[in-house]
Amino acid sequence: MCAVTAADQFSSNDGRPLPERLRGRALELFHSAWSPTAASMRRWALASVVANAGIAVTGAAVRLTGSGLGCPSWPRCTPGSFVPAPHDAHAPLNMAIEFGNRLLSFLVLAVAVGCVVAAFRLVPRRRALTRLALIQPAGVALQAVWGGLVVRSALNPVTVSVHFLVSIGMIAGAFALYARSGEGDAPARRLVHRDIRTLGFVLVTAVFVLLVAGVVVTGTGPHSGDEAASRFNFDIETMARLHADTVWVVLGLTFALLFALHVTDVPGRARRGALVLLGVELAQGVIGYVQYFLAVPAFLVGLHVLGSTLVWIAALRVVFLMRSRGPLGSLTPAPNEVDAVGV
Repeated sequence: MCAVTAADQFSSNDGRPLPERLRGRALELFHSAWSPTAASMRRWALASVVANAGIAVTGAAVRLTGSGLGCPSWPRCTPGSFVPAPHDAHAPLNMAIEFGNRLLSFLVLAVAVGCVVAAFRLVPRRRALTRLALIQPAGVALQAVWGGLVVRSALNPVTVSVHFLVSIGMIAGAFALYARSGEGDAPARRLVHRDIRTLGFVLVTAVFVLLVAGVVVTGTGPHSGDEAASRFNFDIETMARLHADTVWVVLGLTFALLFALHVTDVPGRARRGALVLLGVELAQGVIGYVQYFLAVPAFLVGLHVLGSTLVWIAALRVVFLMRSRGPLGSLTPAPNEVDAVGV
C-alpha cells in the first residue's frame, strides 16, 4: 500500500495539480471575455442577471440580521479602516456580514466588466450589446455611491428603498442583455397581437408597482437593519393591505395574459413563459401571506425578497418571448419569423 501524498490530494481526476487546474479555469474565463463567442457572451449576461439578483437578496439579508450599520462609515468600514476593526457599537458578526456584502459588490463589478469586455470584443461587434453592457458597471458605480448615502443616512427607509429599486433596474438591464445576446439584430417583430403585447407591458408595469409597494411595507415594518434606523410613518396594516391588493391586480393581469395567449395562435414558448410567471407569483403569494400571519419572521422575509426578484425576472422574460428579432446573425427577419396574427 502506498501512502497518499499531499500532491495526490491536490490533484484532479485528470492528474493535474489543483493550482494548475485553477490557472486553466482562470484562462478559460479570461478568454471567454477576451475572445468571446455568441455563447460565452450570453453566459456573461446570464452571470450578470444572477449576480445582480444575488446581491439584492444578500443586501436584504444584511438588514434582516440587524447588520445594516455593521460598517458604520463609508467608504471605510470603520473610521480609519477599510476592513472591520473592533468597534464598541457593533458586534463582530454584524460587521462581518455587512463587510461581506460590500465585498460582493466587487464580484458584481467583475461580472459587469466581463460583460463590457465581451461585448466590445465580440466579432462582429453589436451596438445593442455594447450599450446594454455599459449599463452594468455604471449601475455598480451608482449603487456604490448610493450605498454610502444609505450608511450616512443611518438606513433612512427612502435611501434603502431606492437602493433596492436600483438593483431591480440593473436586473432589467442585465436581462435585456441576456435576451438580446441570444437573438439577431433584425427589427423587432411581434409574435402576438399588439393588444396582447400591450397587456404584457401593463403587467410588467404592475409588477414594478408591486415591488415599490413591497419596499414601502418593508420600510414601515420591522427589520430596519439597526436600532438607530428610522421607519416610514405609515400604518403598517394599511400598507400591507395595499400591497396585497396590488398582488391581486398582478395576478388578475397574469390570468388575463394567459387566457389571451391560450385562445390565440402564438408560439408555445410565450404561453410557457406566462405559466412560469404565474407559478412564481403564486409561490410568492403563499410566502407573503404565511410571513404576515407569522409576524414576519426574518427568514421568510428574506425568502420573499428572493421571490420578488424572481417574479420580476419572470415578468421581463414573458415580454421578450412575445417578440422576435430573428436568429443570431440576422439583420432582416427570417421567413418563419412573421407576425403570428398577420399584423
